[in-house]
Formats: sequence, C-alpha cells, structure tokens
Amino acid sequence: MGLVKAAVGDGVLTFLWVVCASCLGAATSAIAKAIGIQGMASLFITMSLVFILLFIFGVIATALGGASFNPTGTAAFYAVGASGDSLISAAVRFPAQAIGAVGGALAVLEFMPSKYKHMLGGPSLKVDMNTGAMAETILSFTSTMCVLYIILRGPKSMIMKNGLLSMSMMTLVFFGRGYTGPSMNPANAFGWAYVNNRHNTWEQLYVYWISPFVGAISASWIFRFLFPPPPKVKSA
Repeated sequence: MGLVKAAVGDGVLTFLWVVCASCLGAATSAIAKAIGIQGMASLFITMSLVFILLFIFGVIATALGGASFNPTGTAAFYAVGASGDSLISAAVRFPAQAIGAVGGALAVLEFMPSKYKHMLGGPSLKVDMNTGAMAETILSFTSTMCVLYIILRGPKSMIMKNGLLSMSMMTLVFFGRGYTGPSMNPANAFGWAYVNNRHNTWEQLYVYWISPFVGAISASWIFRFLFPPPPKVKSA
C-alpha cells in the first residue's frame, strides 16, 4: 500500500509540476508586459516564479509523503542513501512520474490561451545527438550536485534553500537552452515527447533518459565520496 501511495503521489506531483513549469514562459511574458519591462530584466520575474513554485511544491511533496517530480532526483537521493526507496519502488515510481508528465502536458495544451501556445512544446534537441547527450549529462550532473548539497548540506532556512535552488536551476537552463532545451528531468521530457509523438525514438531514450541518469548517478557517487554518511551505531 505504501508503494502504491508513493507512486500516486509522484504521478500527481509530476502532473502539477509539468502544468506549472510549462506556464512559466507565458506567466513571465504576461507579468513583464503588465509592468512594462523587457529583455534580460524579465529573468528576474522567471526566477521569482521558480522560487515560489519550489516553495509550494516542497510543501506539497511533504504532504504527499515525500513525492518527487523528477526520476533523476529519486535515483540520486537513493544513491546517496538519503531516501527509503529500493530498486522495486523506483521501478514503480518512474513510470508513475512519466504518466503524470503526459497528463500535465495534455492538460496545459488544453487550457493555455492560444496567444501563448507557441511557448509550449517542452525540451527539444538543437545540436547533434551526441553533443546533446553530453550536454544533458553535464547539466544533470551539475544540477544533481547542487540539489544534493543545498538540500543535505546547505543552509537550514527553507527560504535560503529555495533561493539557491532557483538560482542554480535558472543558470543551468540559461546555459543549456541552446543544446537540449534543457530538460534535466526525463519525466518532463517524456511528457512532451509523447504529446509530439517523439517518445519512442532513440533520441528520447539516449538524450533525455540515459544521459540525465548517467549525470545524476555520477554526481551522487561523487557526493557520497566527498560527504560520506555517518557510520551506523551498532546496538549492544
């Protein structure tokens, strides 16, 4: 029952994340137009929205018993020994996250106003496949290292944690946008690939699934080497 609850929580959270994250571009555009700013200044609006989203989703994830909207995040915390997952639970949670992402992509396409629909579509490959795979590996490695350090070793203040996570996420998106979108989240990439009928391609598997997992797991191993968990005290 606990495993089913975790899978349902992941599916719901991923659905909500894909819906909200896909609206960031439209929301930024609408707010920037309303207050009369443009260009690079609009990045501050996006970062503020990401900060708010991360805070809200942190609360929702806790309420759902530790749900996650990113398969690489689930794998990374398992690899460093910071979660109660097993290989079996991961095998159930990953498909639930992918299904939630598909539902989120379909939902946002349905209700998004026509004038903003051109901002939707999810991550897409803008370079050759091997370069894209390398980019996703490096981006996911860096993202995972940042997340693990901020969550497990960073400041205790939730506001500070969210601020650091927002800045690191926006920085990686800025540098990765000319390569793969970027994604750094296989479930999100799969959701949009499914909508666009690209979910069963080698590109989707290689660039948006294998590469992020290689980057995330590699980062987890290095993080665990640098910051080993405290030894367990044997009971008498």
